Amino acid sequence: MWFTKMHGIGNDYVYINAFEETVHDPAELARIISDRHTGIGADGLILVLPPDADVDADVRMRMFNADGTEAEMCGNGIRCVAKLAHDHGISTARPMKVQTASDVLLLDYRLNDDGKVDSVTVDMGQPVLDIARIPVDLPGQQRAIDHPCTDLFDAVPPPDDWQQRCGLDARMSCISMGNPHVVFFCDHVDQVPLERLGPVIEHHRLFPQRVNAHFVQIQSPSQITMCTWERGSGLTQACGTGACAVCVAGALRQRCERQILAHLPGGDLELYWRPSDNHVHMTGPAVEIFRGQWPTFT
Repeated sequence: MWFTKMHGIGNDYVYINAFEETVHDPAELARIISDRHTGIGADGLILVLPPDADVDADVRMRMFNADGTEAEMCGNGIRCVAKLAHDHGISTARPMKVQTASDVLLLDYRLNDDGKVDSVTVDMGQPVLDIARIPVDLPGQQRAIDHPCTDLFDAVPPPDDWQQRCGLDARMSCISMGNPHVVFFCDHVDQVPLERLGPVIEHHRLFPQRVNAHFVQIQSPSQITMCTWERGSGLTQACGTGACAVCVAGALRQRCERQILAHLPGGDLELYWRPSDNHVHMTGPAVEIFRGQWPTFT
């Protein structure tokens, strides 16, 4: 079957045009195809399919992490869905309506001189702050914005001076942008040992559906730098929904403005938490790397 390798600021996925191809076991395929030594190499697998019959959308996306678990949404991934759908002749709707596991989102896009999509703006909808819907296991609480971390880092392997080195603000903000996120602020994001912290946070008892973790350094009221541990994929170059969650958390904690430029290891995203309707808008590139064929044994 044909596949397309794409990325949004380094957050890379293998895409299957499921209008034309059939994948019988996408979870298993995601595990095999994402392996960076024996597969194609990716943060996961995304299927681009016809929308459900009762849903008003142009295309549907299903997103699987590198470990085979299915996720509700992917901000960088959905931008590439719009590019694949437009550039490969599936849909030229503008705005394009993409059905996800959490909602139908509207995407606008910019074309380059060759008539191909090179930048996409996604209306990510309203952030979810209710901890029961994120979910976060904090009985008696309604929100977890600027909330004490309690025992969250107790199981982090040594050395244990990382909190001092990075200047951690040991309070967390939990937000869903269609998938769960926890945001931490610090003074030096390059001193965060995320390869040790990530697995501990992702699988902590506070997060019954696991969580995406982000550490954020404020550069100015309009610019931040962040790093990400993604649920089911580990360290990644970028996380679009995570950048949206950071924008919301920063504004709610009065650390940054509602319109920011987020610097991630793989590149930059523009975020705007619009006051008029409480929707978060994310703008960033969508890049096709190459196409190829994969044996259809799964």
